[in-house]
Amino acid sequence: MKPIQVGLLGAGTVGSGTFKVLKRNQEEIKRRAGRGIEIAMVADIDTARAREVAGEGVKVVSDAREVIANPEIDIVIELIGGYGIAKQLVLEAIAAGKHVVTANKALLAVHGTEIFAAAHARGVMVAFEAAVAGGIPIIKALREGLTANSIQWLAGIINGTTNFILSEMRDKGLDFATVLKEAQRLGYAEADPTFDIEGVDAGHKVTLMSALAFGIPVQFDKAHIEGITKLAAQDIKYAEQLGYRIKLLGVTKRTAKGIELRVHPSLVPSKRLLANVEGAMNAVVVHGDAVGTTLYYGKGAGSEPTASAVIADLVDITRLHTADAAHRVPHLAFHPDALSDLQVLPMSEVVTSYYLRLRVADQAGVLAKVTGLLATAGISIDAVLQREADEVGGEGSTQTDLIILTHDAREGTVNDVLAELQALPTVLEPIVRIRKEELS
Repeated sequence: MKPIQVGLLGAGTVGSGTFKVLKRNQEEIKRRAGRGIEIAMVADIDTARAREVAGEGVKVVSDAREVIANPEIDIVIELIGGYGIAKQLVLEAIAAGKHVVTANKALLAVHGTEIFAAAHARGVMVAFEAAVAGGIPIIKALREGLTANSIQWLAGIINGTTNFILSEMRDKGLDFATVLKEAQRLGYAEADPTFDIEGVDAGHKVTLMSALAFGIPVQFDKAHIEGITKLAAQDIKYAEQLGYRIKLLGVTKRTAKGIELRVHPSLVPSKRLLANVEGAMNAVVVHGDAVGTTLYYGKGAGSEPTASAVIADLVDITRLHTADAAHRVPHLAFHPDALSDLQVLPMSEVVTSYYLRLRVADQAGVLAKVTGLLATAGISIDAVLQREADEVGGEGSTQTDLIILTHDAREGTVNDVLAELQALPTVLEPIVRIRKEELS
């Protein structure tokens, strides 16, 4: 049988990895797919780089629309990224009857509803395993492997840059700005790292996983997103002393009121496997009612790990290329007419537990006043740690750190009581609040 013909848009890091892995494992991939998979055309503005990546026998063009217009091309791989031209090209490829493979989590998290609807109407597939957690097959696990389960929650370390920074801050006791510069020097962080360190990248990914887990439309605009830029080295140290590690988590949960969808730094018990994911690695924990808790761990980025996911999608599409569209696995795991209208909860309605650090005057009655206000608000205290004043501010210091771990409380209630606490004359600096996830 003639190999299925593929057009590649973007010949950068992942594109070059896709060529390498396809070439190296072509016989095994053919045995799995039932026919060969061949990249016949590549489009890239840098045609010289594209020719170097593609090698002999592959047509290289500078205009992506030439690839889409080629009637011989069955599948288009979109590796351009971003929301702009990538969206136009994906929709044009779908309209032309091409299947699409993409690693573009930003595009799907923001415009996925429109793109999946267009693909469904045209009877083509949009596959996006590479969009979340690189080489970890978490999309396939959620769409297919866990399909018997009512998924209760998932939580993931899904951005390698921020996990590397937090690991270095903990191991070396350095502040955020110092470790960010080192991450940029080593190539773990971009020159402009905003999407990573502000949690946006993780937000795109958890939005897609939430849609797959709960059968809801992609709703990135409703996700609560916080990054790691305000984390202090002392909070990482205090968390460690209390038996926790701080990780940037993407969390989505099914509750009686609706769906939680959030990204923020979290204290995770150090005994949890997720707390021990270090460096630039990724991991996702999924809890289903039948299977219990499952963990997916591996490289979340890089040329060949991400290419592994791209090629897995190519194989899936090749297998199903001639199948009736109604019998393919739905894009978001649930059939389009069976998606739920469960609301995504505002952050004020989320219930979780908290780490609070208050820089306070070192005088009698301060602790009693703080705990009294928490008790009045109905917030139960799990643990209290008070540092010696000399340890915090040096010999003769008149201020100290008060660290409080709470039991579960509603975010809106915590916001109100923090405003009261901040107004106390004995609270000397802005209160630090970090959410706590037990993941049990």
